[in-house]
Amino acid sequence: MEKMRMESEDIQQDNVAKIAGLFPNCVTEARDENGHLKKAINFDLLRQMLSDAVTEGDEAYEFTWVGKKASIVEANRPIRKTLRPCKEDSVHWDTTENLYIEGDNLEVLKLLQESYLNKVDLIFIDPPYNTGKDFIYPDSFVMDDDEYNEGTGYFDEEGNVNYQRENSASAGRYHSDWCSMMYSRLELARNLLTDEGAIFISIDDNEYANLRKICDETFGSENYLTTFHIQVRYGDKSLNEEKIFKPMIEYVVAYAKNQKTYLPNQPTEEYGLEKFVFSIEEVAPGEIFTVNDQKVEVFKPGQWKIQKADKGTLDMLKETWISGSIYTNMSYGQVFQKVVEPRISIDGLGCLYKVYGRGDDGLGFRYYTGPAREGSIRGKMYSGVPLERAEAIKAGHASIRKKPIQCFYDFSADFGNIRHEGGVTFNSGKKPVKMMKQFINYCPKKDALVMDFFSGSASTAEGVLRLNEEDNGTRKFIMVQVPEITGKKSDAYKAGFSTICELGKQRIRNVIKDLNDDSLGFRVLKLDDSNMNNVYYAAGDYTQDMLTMMESNVKSDRTDLDLLFGCLLEWGLPLSLPYTSETIEGCTVHTYNDGDLIACFDENVPESVIKTIAKRQPLRAVFRDSSFASSPEKINVGEIFKLLAPDTRVKVI
Repeated sequence: MEKMRMESEDIQQDNVAKIAGLFPNCVTEARDENGHLKKAINFDLLRQMLSDAVTEGDEAYEFTWVGKKASIVEANRPIRKTLRPCKEDSVHWDTTENLYIEGDNLEVLKLLQESYLNKVDLIFIDPPYNTGKDFIYPDSFVMDDDEYNEGTGYFDEEGNVNYQRENSASAGRYHSDWCSMMYSRLELARNLLTDEGAIFISIDDNEYANLRKICDETFGSENYLTTFHIQVRYGDKSLNEEKIFKPMIEYVVAYAKNQKTYLPNQPTEEYGLEKFVFSIEEVAPGEIFTVNDQKVEVFKPGQWKIQKADKGTLDMLKETWISGSIYTNMSYGQVFQKVVEPRISIDGLGCLYKVYGRGDDGLGFRYYTGPAREGSIRGKMYSGVPLERAEAIKAGHASIRKKPIQCFYDFSADFGNIRHEGGVTFNSGKKPVKMMKQFINYCPKKDALVMDFFSGSASTAEGVLRLNEEDNGTRKFIMVQVPEITGKKSDAYKAGFSTICELGKQRIRNVIKDLNDDSLGFRVLKLDDSNMNNVYYAAGDYTQDMLTMMESNVKSDRTDLDLLFGCLLEWGLPLSLPYTSETIEGCTVHTYNDGDLIACFDENVPESVIKTIAKRQPLRAVFRDSSFASSPEKINVGEIFKLLAPDTRVKVI
């Protein structure tokens, strides 16, 4: 029977396997840090295989920094961690599909790779701006153990993680540390986005240039969408001789997972005849000719008719409409023609529409005929009006057109009144709810999954809940926040919040209460060490004194719920689905999402319970190693499932 891995996916080995599929001769073996053999890439041979595409020599166009290679390795390195359910901190645990996860986002993103691969529709993050005052995540791969634990001030006097330490601009790794921190997280975040998804990243001048370069590598420069310019403050009326320039703008950098499939919500407007058209007239059909093997429809000047609007306008139009128009002149006189592609049927092309309209700088008109096509009405002369739009206008009905998304927003007033939004007093890095709704709404799906792995005070979560209330959406959120301690002088600390996580969770509770909707809630999960004893992973390292540890491979403080959610992560199931727990012949049996997974973690599970589970034919089933008294019993379980549920995958932990 197959054993569960109980650790995050080994992305590095997955990448090696992909290369092996293309270049099997480039795969070799190497020993890892524990001396075990694993697959590796012979890069010299791979370079030879790609010799036409590899830049030789020392000079190359690239973006690099001290620690870049280590950050890439770290993004792919598996971890022995898990997410433990915390029902007591949650709201409507059993019914909600929202998640609030406490823990370092790098490790959390690794754990979510299987469960949320290609499932997140929109990511909005507000990472540290690296101003010298905000926290730079102390990733272990950019520093040795002494620095990590002591020299950097990672822990405070009481042994708690100290997220208030400064990243001095004089430090040698001032920008390098920040780049390493962001690179590894964005590499993992990209995997979670759907093919139609996009990420929005808030930043200021300090690291804007580096962020663009990192995103160009991780998402591809071709998937860059735009940079939004956000006015965040009014002009500084105070006299401050130390400041020469007063920054007023911050940025939101936008990248798509795949720009070709990304279709954002665009603003629209209604328009009809009364808005821009004086009159529309259908004129007699023209004649069909074949010119240079192409079919064209020709309208001679004599076929036109001018419908009266008012004399002054008509006189002006007659005078300004002269030859040299957008249509081609033919040798047998002044005519206007529309080229028709040979494979397009000429049926329905006989109507010529004349549209009078008002442009920004005067009056004008154009003729249009042909099949409906994409286009818009631009400039003084309205040309290329799509057929269905002309029909709607002619009938006096309003029509809808999409407007470009503007890339500048003035949220300065909202930033000025942000302090108490969400019912929590907090101002550090907080974003206005109005701004969050604006960016969340760019995703056209009202049931979108929205993620923020620098959650802070949970502005993104409030934006999701408020927007759902406004448009009857069913969007869900995943918030991830490291348990950053609040400064003792801060308003948050004075209000009773020891960590930013406590503040963020309370904010979401406040919003739910304000919306007065009993269907709202969120599940809290907390990052922790593996549910399994280390002996589970290092059986070859046992000594005689360690044999007592073999009594159980599961840590004594872990519950059935801990084990269940650990299995969900490994099997790639979302963490927000419903589940039930029942007692069958004295054994507790958990059924996740109507049979996606059935688990029983009791000791010595009787054969009758095994058969009951198998008859339900779940997609997956999992037990503890100690659920069976002997190896023959474990083999018998496999035979029961082969007989009663041959399509069920069975594993043990």
